[in-house]
Amino acid sequence: MVTEARASPSAAPGAGFNPRSLDAINFFLADARGAVGPYLNVYLVTAQGWSQSALGVVTLVSGIAALVLQTPIGAAIDRTHRKRGAIVLALAVMAVGAAIIFFRSDFWSVLVASTMISVVGDVFAPAVAALTLGLVGRRGLARRTGRNAAFDHAGNVLIAVVAALVGWWISQRAVFLLMPVFAVMAAAATLSIPPRAIDHDLARGADADGKSVRSGWSVLVRHRPLVIFGISVFLFHFANAPLLPLVGQVLAFAHPDWATAMMSVCIVAAQVVMLLIAVLVGRMADRWGRKPIFLVGFATLPVRAVLFTLSHDSGWLIAVQLLDGVGAGIYSVLTPLVVADIMRGTGRYNLAQGAVATMTGIGASLSGLAAGVIVDALGFDAAFLVLGLVAAIAAVVFMMAMPETRPEAAPEEARVQATRA
Repeated sequence: MVTEARASPSAAPGAGFNPRSLDAINFFLADARGAVGPYLNVYLVTAQGWSQSALGVVTLVSGIAALVLQTPIGAAIDRTHRKRGAIVLALAVMAVGAAIIFFRSDFWSVLVASTMISVVGDVFAPAVAALTLGLVGRRGLARRTGRNAAFDHAGNVLIAVVAALVGWWISQRAVFLLMPVFAVMAAAATLSIPPRAIDHDLARGADADGKSVRSGWSVLVRHRPLVIFGISVFLFHFANAPLLPLVGQVLAFAHPDWATAMMSVCIVAAQVVMLLIAVLVGRMADRWGRKPIFLVGFATLPVRAVLFTLSHDSGWLIAVQLLDGVGAGIYSVLTPLVVADIMRGTGRYNLAQGAVATMTGIGASLSGLAAGVIVDALGFDAAFLVLGLVAAIAAVVFMMAMPETRPEAAPEEARVQATRA
């Protein structure tokens, strides 16, 4: 390994940068991505008559394609200075995929479009995290990441409401045309960031003084906390990913004329909670530490899965779905922070972000197929219980093996830099 130092930037990170640009990126990206997401599963099962197993195959194949490329995409974001362009290109591909789904609902068309959307979706999390670190610096990262997550959740609330109205007044199918509209808005927000405001050395995980170790991919397995975190993330998403689609399908079968609207109610209920949790976590992560807050998020998941089995009443299911706001709100803020803590000074922040996202994708893809098979064979409650067991294992692994990653100086540094975020 070779230690390298960056040339002194001509201006401080974020010079000439308006924080509202990052706000808009996170808001409109959530709208663009959310215009397909869980609505695709409900649409294919209720409106097109797909089986759970066929849906699971699409989820598995598109998920595998995405996870194979997730880590290389993270590595590419570490290297490139065209992070804005990567986001814009990914948005264009997503818009094309959504249009394919609108015009064609046969298996192969949906499989190709879903795979396109999943693969380019790999770009957003590491690219936005890199832009954030390169714009506000490490000291302002906790509060800014909380703000990013809050605008992301606000965008999810908007798209859920808009999708519900479109699905009710027009059709479930028309929801997919919302993605190109919001993709244009997200692209405009991305291009509003001045290229010179981004410190690309900080964005890839250089130390505060600009020095970093030139590390290979082996850095992913040499850092024990990163390995433990990756395992925990895999288990968490294996348990979490199918829950909302399954709840949406339960509601859709009970209320077929309100399928899209009921799914939107579930999403809005959780996203409002996520927004509030994200703001709180962003403010408190440096003070309380990462691990105790993360444990709360892990602990809520098995409780939520079990509660879904107690009743299939619509009001009960939507109320329980509020717990998703706690777990997902915590996860969305703390994951970039924990990875930044672990990878500090390696210059491989986005590579590690990609690796963590790969573990997320593996868990979500495998569980989509597994949950579909269990539902077809044993019913929804059996699937909820199996997923709850996996969630409990994830919480135990994280509690027993994951260390605290917060830098000791973080509380004071964060207060000094808070206004910049």
